[in-house]
Amino acid sequence: MNYLRRRLSDSSFVANLPNGYMMDLQSGPRPNPPSSTSNPASPATERRTPPSLPPQAPASSSAPAPTPGGFLSSFSSVVKTAQLAQNAAAAAKASAAVAEAAPAAPAKPVIRKPKILLVIDDLHTDWAKYFRGKKLNGECDIRVEQAEFSEINLASYMNTGCMIDMQAIRGGTKVVRSFKPDFVLIRQHAYSMTPGEDFRSLVIGLQYGGVASINSLLSIYNFCSKPWVFSHMIELYHSLGPEKFPLNEQTFYPNHTQMVTTPTFPVVVKMGHAHAGIGKIKVENELDFQDITSVVALARIYATSEPYILSKYDIRIQKIGNNYKAYMRTSISGNWKANTGSAMLEQIAMTDRYRAWVDSCAEMFGGLDICAVKAVHGKDGNDYIIEVMDSSMPLIGEHVEEDRQLITDLVINKMCSVLLGINTPQPIAVKPQTTQPRRAQGGHHSGSSSPSQSAQGSPQRARSANTSPSQAFQPGPIPPPVATGPCSQKQPPQLNKSQSLTNTFTETLKGNATDDEAKAETIRSLRQSFASLFSD
Repeated sequence: MNYLRRRLSDSSFVANLPNGYMMDLQSGPRPNPPSSTSNPASPATERRTPPSLPPQAPASSSAPAPTPGGFLSSFSSVVKTAQLAQNAAAAAKASAAVAEAAPAAPAKPVIRKPKILLVIDDLHTDWAKYFRGKKLNGECDIRVEQAEFSEINLASYMNTGCMIDMQAIRGGTKVVRSFKPDFVLIRQHAYSMTPGEDFRSLVIGLQYGGVASINSLLSIYNFCSKPWVFSHMIELYHSLGPEKFPLNEQTFYPNHTQMVTTPTFPVVVKMGHAHAGIGKIKVENELDFQDITSVVALARIYATSEPYILSKYDIRIQKIGNNYKAYMRTSISGNWKANTGSAMLEQIAMTDRYRAWVDSCAEMFGGLDICAVKAVHGKDGNDYIIEVMDSSMPLIGEHVEEDRQLITDLVINKMCSVLLGINTPQPIAVKPQTTQPRRAQGGHHSGSSSPSQSAQGSPQRARSANTSPSQAFQPGPIPPPVATGPCSQKQPPQLNKSQSLTNTFTETLKGNATDDEAKAETIRSLRQSFASLFSD
């Protein structure tokens, strides 16, 4: 202790201290307070002082001399200040290290709330499996809610949108769910003359809530009246001309009192919103026309009449996004309605003429993403357009699964555009090739085929309308035509002629198959075809 006292009393040591440290030593020696004795206390006396008793403060106004307690406090303050400076430097280094490492750390992924897609369709098609695993822009999940119009209740608000209350029966269990749809796909007719099947109010509610859809809700509401749609087809007829758009002639009667003009018989009378073969009557003479007039009066609806066309086959051209398909349907049950009873379905070539028809109709009501044109090819060799269908059109033919996948991709692209603002370009439709199949190896045997075989038609002819899908034979894709030798020049230009079933099913074989395997496969295919055709 005496050594420290002497060391700190050295003027050179005190002068070298930093500013602010031990101010009581840097200020120089201070006079001792008056005491009863002139000699300072000896070290022995200090050691005898009890440590619990602090030194008595003198009554004099002069500052007391440095004591051991004051020295220790000054020394402690030096140590504490050094420690604080060291801690501050360490904290600065740590913050700098964190700042440098922060940009390198991966950003936390943003979890998006799944978008709800409402599909209005019957339960025969499970649309959830087509959207399973699909994402919007690869980051947003899609939650599919499927129900029929009859299972939906809704309420729409100006600021909060549309809320759906769905009550459905699934597997014998009543399911009740409430949700707010982000998008809607309508695959069911919104209006029918059958009692209890007028769902136009639900379409209005979806539009009121601002729900985006395919097709647009404006077009869905407009398609709830067939004569209203036909009036827009008349505009296309006048703008394009009868050569490019051969629309069938039609007369509209707002009520039964106007049905006084005698048309040229036979005619087809359609009452109200007649669709899917319902509400259509073939009238042969004037007496029958008067009877139908009384029925229209009883129903209190509007009606239309159009000349009956003695048809050879029906034509249907469908458009799903940028994909086009054309079909020919021939009735084999003798019914004048080709869509009633048994009929043979065949995919035919997609010509520029057919494409112009469906593209013109797809421009109605602001644009139709999914639509189909129905026409009749008469025995006089002329075509007559009779109807346009929207997104509720039924899918037909052997490519139903492909069409459903096309609708799925179309919905995903539209949802990305509307909900995320990302425009995904649709795949460019490949120009359709002629559907005339090439002549298979061994095609010279087709001339010896039986008449019953040649009467069954080409590989694209489908089963009868009432045959189950499990019984139908699924032919392969139509190969491109191959011109080989003079025999190929004798082929008809289109698939609307009957061909040998032997050639038909030989086309499904692979090119590397042997002749024995090809014959065995042909026989099996013929058995399946005849089983499906005559199972009725």
